[in-house]
Amino acid sequence: MQVYCSKQHTNTNGNRFCTHCGEPLALVVGQVIDNRYQIIRQLGQGGFGRTYLAEDKNQSHQTCVLKEFAPQVQQQQDLQKAKELFEREANVLKKLQHPQIPRFHASLQVKIGTRDFFFLVQDYVDGDNFDQLLEQRQSQGKAFSEEEIITLLQQILPVLSYIHSQDVVHRDISPDNLIWRRSDNLPVLIDFGGVKQLPASQGFWQTKLVGNNTLLGKKGYAPEEQLRQGKVFLSSDLYSLAVTTLVLLTGQEPQKLYDSYQGIWYWGKQIRVSPKLESVLKKMLAYKPSDRYQRAEQILKDLPSPNATQPPNNYITKIKTMVVAPGKQRATAIISRFQNRTQAIAKPISFPLWIRPFMMSLGATAVVGLTLAVGNALVRSITSITIPSISLPQIPQLPGSKPTSDKGTSRNLQEIINRRQQLEITEGFFIPFVDNLFYTKKPELKGRSLTSKPEDAGLRDEWSSIADDLLNKIEQANLSTASRQKLGKYTAQDYEIWRRQARSGQLGDYTIDRLNKETNEKFDRLFPDQQRGKLNQQTFGQIWYAIAADRVDKVQSGK
Repeated sequence: MQVYCSKQHTNTNGNRFCTHCGEPLALVVGQVIDNRYQIIRQLGQGGFGRTYLAEDKNQSHQTCVLKEFAPQVQQQQDLQKAKELFEREANVLKKLQHPQIPRFHASLQVKIGTRDFFFLVQDYVDGDNFDQLLEQRQSQGKAFSEEEIITLLQQILPVLSYIHSQDVVHRDISPDNLIWRRSDNLPVLIDFGGVKQLPASQGFWQTKLVGNNTLLGKKGYAPEEQLRQGKVFLSSDLYSLAVTTLVLLTGQEPQKLYDSYQGIWYWGKQIRVSPKLESVLKKMLAYKPSDRYQRAEQILKDLPSPNATQPPNNYITKIKTMVVAPGKQRATAIISRFQNRTQAIAKPISFPLWIRPFMMSLGATAVVGLTLAVGNALVRSITSITIPSISLPQIPQLPGSKPTSDKGTSRNLQEIINRRQQLEITEGFFIPFVDNLFYTKKPELKGRSLTSKPEDAGLRDEWSSIADDLLNKIEQANLSTASRQKLGKYTAQDYEIWRRQARSGQLGDYTIDRLNKETNEKFDRLFPDQQRGKLNQQTFGQIWYAIAADRVDKVQSGK
């Protein structure tokens, strides 16, 4: 197996350092750090090192994040400054206790080979960062709405108010340092202490020594006093947050929204918002720190009320009727997906495995008809004999929602069926995939089929929940219709074709290494707990192939 450094140099698996440039290579999946943290996969990479998803073997196998400290610096003074930044982040995280900041677990010094490596251990936040969410929106020609931005400000400003009360200035607020957490639809602020911002990093990252100050920040997001003089104030974070909102609103980088020669933002041109929100953002973006809001609470008081407060849509799909919103919004989205109450489903309907044996057992003595009035779907029997009632799986309860009725449970089952059909995913791929996930979760039930009996209601509910979640992930992957239709039919031969195309120059300068990297990044965002080296080629492996197929098609089409 081959591994790659950040410069895409090829190395043999087992090396700790790149044989070409000396960069520390990624830790191996399955490797155990400090006799406790087992590496599941790599999450990201920067100038300081890498971040990994790991399993804490001492804490009931819960997942956590390991942030590796392995800076690519040569000068001793730069290395010392980098260590100071690492220690600063550890010290900051130790004292910060807020539900929208990853909880600090430990800092480690571990010897790997002949060198010492340092790690921070934190909570793992399941979700996409706002840079990724914006990318998903842009693939549909969209960005964030003003209402969503106001909601984001309302949710994240209290976090800044808290850290500022602890005399902490984040200094690097940007879309990629805000994660939208799936569990509660709240933004989470990550990456404290500037530990990522080292001399060898590329792009916008800057670190220079100026007297007693360190210039840290991302160009375009950080204010002038921070980038040029190394000075930061509480209002510096508020400036960066305002820039972040403009990027999310417009889908453009800061450099395209600001005239650096005249020192003005393009209000009314690229940036179009309501007068009240514009007034708030302008004050946050004032050139002089003294002219800005001085505290986050002041902004909260001046913010306009959103017309329709809702979190960012987590699942983006090309099928307009299949947009699914997370959290409490999801119930409304599900109903709206099937609003046409006069439409009857006449085509044959497929059922989960536990229903099919029962339906078939009726033989020629009964005819069962299903009429769906979408939005309040009911299952009715059309027969001259009495049929035992079918106990359908229940809709998982949303926080604060009322218990569902039998009507609701049957509607949920039919919605899963309809969603699969509209996504054009074959039943032959989908049902075995869900079965695989279900029996992996419930190994004690392997070999035992689910029945329609009341005692299996809870298990059927779990099966449906797994099926629903899988559809959500496939929608979130934003796959093309062709790639969804082919799920279950991809083989290693497809990958070999892509490899030959890349080698022969049919993909231009697009390499197979780049295809692997981009596919892995997207797959890992969708399925962070899956170890890519151990993917079942008939389940998760098919989604990996589908993502790769879309990447290749995009390159070939020149988009």
